[in-house]
Amino acid sequence: MSRTLIVNEIFRSIQGEGLRAGRPCTMVRLTGCNLRCHWCDTAYAWDQGQEMPLADILTRVAELGGPLVEVTGGEPLTQTATPALLTALCDTGYRTVLETNGSIDLGPVDERASKIVDFKCPSSGQSETNCWHNVSYLTAQDEVKFVLADRTDYEFARDALAAGDMARRCPVTFHCVHGQLAPNALAEWILADRLDVRLGLQLHRILWPESDRGV
Repeated sequence: MSRTLIVNEIFRSIQGEGLRAGRPCTMVRLTGCNLRCHWCDTAYAWDQGQEMPLADILTRVAELGGPLVEVTGGEPLTQTATPALLTALCDTGYRTVLETNGSIDLGPVDERASKIVDFKCPSSGQSETNCWHNVSYLTAQDEVKFVLADRTDYEFARDALAAGDMARRCPVTFHCVHGQLAPNALAEWILADRLDVRLGLQLHRILWPESDRGV
């Protein structure tokens, strides 16, 4: 198996979404994605990047410091060496997180790594790609995320929540697409339906509203 990955950027930031929002985190953004979501805010990671040996990635992560590391994209699992990177980060002692779009089988992922599975809603144009079998891999250390742009997305996520057992396996967060769905509207829908989910905001968009990357 290759020990080289194509890396878009590695940087230190504040975790912007999900259960770890507000935590300092080292982000390893890998290049490539198998989806083309309509509202993607990291399209620059689809094809921009440079090859880095796995050892050099670990060195850069160590230079930036901090115990929490997230491997994201793009879609990290489009690269065959990503499971090896996750295992190496875990072996080194980092609290390791994988953010993935839910369309690729999670079986090869090291069980020590926490998973954020971003299942796609209709507004993304990619909802038919969801691999619902991935729910079976989820544990209490993981998280499911639905990104919502409108009421149709909300109802899709609500119905997926009811149909599966994901909420029993791990926390579930409903996020607003920045600038498209008002957070107070989403809050009212969640309360009206008495859903056991978190409402998520993109903290990094609040902290750095003018930045398009590296935050």
